Amino acid sequence: MDYLNKIKNTLTSTVNEIAHALPGNPLLREYDTGDQVASAGPDYIWKIYDGTKKSTKAPVSIFVLAKRQLEQYPRSGREQILESARKGVVQLTKLRHPRILTVEHAVEESRDSLVFCTEPVFASLGNVLGTKKNIDDIPTPLRSYNLYDVEIKYGVLQITEGLSFLHGSANMLHGNLCPESIVINKQGVWKLSGFDFCVSNNNQGGEAKFTCRDWSTSLPPPAQPNPCYLAPEMVLEKRCDFSSDLFSLGALLYAIYYKGNAMLECDEADVYRVMSKKVDDLRHLSNYDLSKFPKEVIEHEKMLLHPDSRVRPDADQMSKLPYFEDIGVVTLQYLDNILHRDNLEKSQFFKELSKVMSQLPKRVVMQRILPSLCAEFNNNNMLPFVLPHVMTVAEDCNDAEYATSVFPHLIPVFKVQSPVQVLLILLQNMELLLKKTPKAQVQAHILPMICNALSAPSLRIQELCLSIVPNFATLLDTPSMNNSIMPKIKKIVWEGGTASVRINGLVCIGKLLPMLDKWFVYDEVFKILFQIKSREPGIMMAILGIFQTTFNHKKLGISKDVLATKVIPYLVPFTVEMNLNAQQFATFMKVIKEMLQRVESDQRSKLEQVSHAKVDDSTRNFKKLTANVNTPVAQSPDVFDIGNTTAPAAEPLATRQHLTLEEKQKLARANEAEYRMKQQGELKPKQLHSAGGAKKGQPKDLTSTLMQNNPSAMSPGSNIMASRPMNNSSFSPNNSFIKPSNASNRSISSFASNPQSQFSTMSMSNGTGFNGATQTGYAGQSWNTGFPRQPNSSLDSLMSMPSHSKPSMNAMQSIPGAQRFGMPPTIQRPPGMNPASAFNNANPFTQPPPMTAQNQGKPTGNLSQQDLLDFLG
Repeated sequence: MDYLNKIKNTLTSTVNEIAHALPGNPLLREYDTGDQVASAGPDYIWKIYDGTKKSTKAPVSIFVLAKRQLEQYPRSGREQILESARKGVVQLTKLRHPRILTVEHAVEESRDSLVFCTEPVFASLGNVLGTKKNIDDIPTPLRSYNLYDVEIKYGVLQITEGLSFLHGSANMLHGNLCPESIVINKQGVWKLSGFDFCVSNNNQGGEAKFTCRDWSTSLPPPAQPNPCYLAPEMVLEKRCDFSSDLFSLGALLYAIYYKGNAMLECDEADVYRVMSKKVDDLRHLSNYDLSKFPKEVIEHEKMLLHPDSRVRPDADQMSKLPYFEDIGVVTLQYLDNILHRDNLEKSQFFKELSKVMSQLPKRVVMQRILPSLCAEFNNNNMLPFVLPHVMTVAEDCNDAEYATSVFPHLIPVFKVQSPVQVLLILLQNMELLLKKTPKAQVQAHILPMICNALSAPSLRIQELCLSIVPNFATLLDTPSMNNSIMPKIKKIVWEGGTASVRINGLVCIGKLLPMLDKWFVYDEVFKILFQIKSREPGIMMAILGIFQTTFNHKKLGISKDVLATKVIPYLVPFTVEMNLNAQQFATFMKVIKEMLQRVESDQRSKLEQVSHAKVDDSTRNFKKLTANVNTPVAQSPDVFDIGNTTAPAAEPLATRQHLTLEEKQKLARANEAEYRMKQQGELKPKQLHSAGGAKKGQPKDLTSTLMQNNPSAMSPGSNIMASRPMNNSSFSPNNSFIKPSNASNRSISSFASNPQSQFSTMSMSNGTGFNGATQTGYAGQSWNTGFPRQPNSSLDSLMSMPSHSKPSMNAMQSIPGAQRFGMPPTIQRPPGMNPASAFNNANPFTQPPPMTAQNQGKPTGNLSQQDLLDFLG
């Protein structure tokens, strides 16, 4: 957070300073000012800021001299400083040369400042050598900037060329050649500036003559040249010529190799003393004094620093020294003049450039080599020679350098169709381009180039493009892949010039399958394959590979329906093609068998699931029918458990609307039976214990009990059984058991299936009675109910029935009162029997009266349960 606050405060102070320095300055209407990057000029009085032209957004550098900073100097010299500064900028604006700083906007003066605009500048040479004077916040690149040997050599050569222009063409003496008068632009080019003390030739027609100004110890430093780099004759003899600038060049070279330390360390006050003392030392310089210099330049350095101006070489001679014959310097010098070469010379030079680039520092390549290479992109004939070197530079760049220095220049190249070598080079370096280029730029610029390459007439380019498409497919969105790339590949597969191209197209599709949607594979990819008519082995194997890849892929897969109806019928004819060898045939059969096994397993599994589902549905429907139609029973009642005769409550019919007509009919009958059962009172037999105690396991004679309980039923006038004669045809003493009729079979089956629903009441008021042979059901149906004879039973003699054996379940149905266990209500009585004597309200087998609110739930008989069990054996 402190770091951010520091940056904020710095920017605020910079803006405020510029606002105070440039109030109302006309130049600010056309340029935007950024951060300060350097300082330059006499005593570094000029502050250099990054800037941008508002109209074109072109980068520039803005030089600012704030008049308020002159307050540190004596008042008498302030005007002299401003005058020298104006003169220097005006002179700089007039001069136009590649080795002289280019002025973009002439100086503008306001009440508070002087401002002019130049090409983008990195820093002054003095800043690079370690002098950071008049810089508020030192930029990060400037803090660790060190000059390489090739930069020094070529920089000195550039200054020499600049001096050669001044001395030869401009006929001018610089007069203050020192580190603060040399600036380095953004491309690393050293350029002359600081013409505040330049001297023009007074003799235009003959030998050059210059008027040398006197040295004044009273003037402030910005008003005079730097004395540490002046030739001795300019101070001691008050004369100067072109060789004076060469002495300054030697002193400058010494400061470069000795990290900013000048050969003549002096200030304005003691310049005469130091100069006089150093003259003799300069005449006898040793190699030890110049130990940091390269050996090939030591002798020439001695000549440059010699007090005798006649010994010094001129600028043209300096530019031809062996010191500048370094291969890196020669390469950079050739690139500076490459625009004047023809295509043949350029092609020869670019063929050998790769050998030199590997020996140059990265900064030199980025600043000096790359701009010259990109300048050749306008010449399509040179693109095949230049583009490989640009790709080499891009490989060594980081992402930020690639995005700002390389990719913007490649955008026009992506659209070039001729010569075809350009596309070939780009495709060969596609992996690098995809790695360095942002995804948005890939879709905007590289994707159209790939589409153009797929449509190129060259088969080699098509094959190369097909091989690299899968590598960048992940960077593309689905619409771009489906609408831009796949149609081009489909055209190649169908209309490719050679089988090799078509096979590569199919292989490319196979590699793209994991990146495609399932629906697209089914609708488009399979459509492409099904329409291929070629039966060449390579194409058939490629088709098989696509189907196999889709078949085995987890995300895609092929459904059994598509396999059975489309894929397998399409692949099977391939197996009989004579173009396949044994291994290819085996591969086809293996894949087809795997597909058939998949179809078999999937279909069997589906059929089993369907079968189980049907069984589950039947079970569910049965349970539903049982739950809705049948009365649920919590516990199956024992037919012999007379004590528990309470009928369970019927389940609410919440789902009646979902029942069929047959189910509703059954439900209506069940409800009707339930209602009748509820009208019948609950039987609670009274437990009677016989005093005599019948032998366990023997039938009990209940005649006396019945007669005691119903004496009126035994009267002669109460022959209830005489109302209907006995049907002797259905009751025979010879038959031990009487078989029921068909109607009785149905009733007994109904009783066995649902005994609770067959309970009904017995009406004794309709003249029906008991007959030992026939029993009439609900609708006049009858059963043959015979009992084996059981002797010694009063009940047998009373009913005229044989009684020699234990009654069976069929025989029990003829017992009065068995209606409670599902027997039909009407019984034919034997003749001579009075129903009133055998059945009354006290008889537990007698039909109870209709249920009322008073007698509901009361017992209707007093025969105990034990008596009935004893009777039944």
